[in-house]
Amino acid sequence: VQLVESGGGLVQPGGSLRLSCAISGRVFSVTAVGWHRQAPGKQRELVAEFTSGDIANYTNSVKGRFTISRDSAKSTISLQMDDLRPEDTAVYYCNWRGRIRQWTSDSEFWGQGTEVTVSS
Repeated sequence: VQLVESGGGLVQPGGSLRLSCAISGRVFSVTAVGWHRQAPGKQRELVAEFTSGDIANYTNSVKGRFTISRDSAKSTISLQMDDLRPEDTAVYYCNWRGRIRQWTSDSEFWGQGTEVTVSS
């Protein structure tokens, strides 16, 4: 599984950015796919993800401001980030978890990360 992110950058507080993650590779099943972030000096944390059953989950700090979506082919997921705050500054990583083959256990893959800086 390959994950390639795009769309990071510098934005002023209150602004918007849209991140995209292109997903490629043949798999048997998907457990979850979404976005995590890691701010300087902090642990990586979940931002938003789709779990099985197409349920979207968000961390509390981004609810109402961020929206996760994916295309019909499920080959691209996006994160629309509105009303950005300085505390959203982090490297954002696309994450995929699932089974590559029917007989394998869950695997986890990460993109290379894209930097988001919210500053005036």
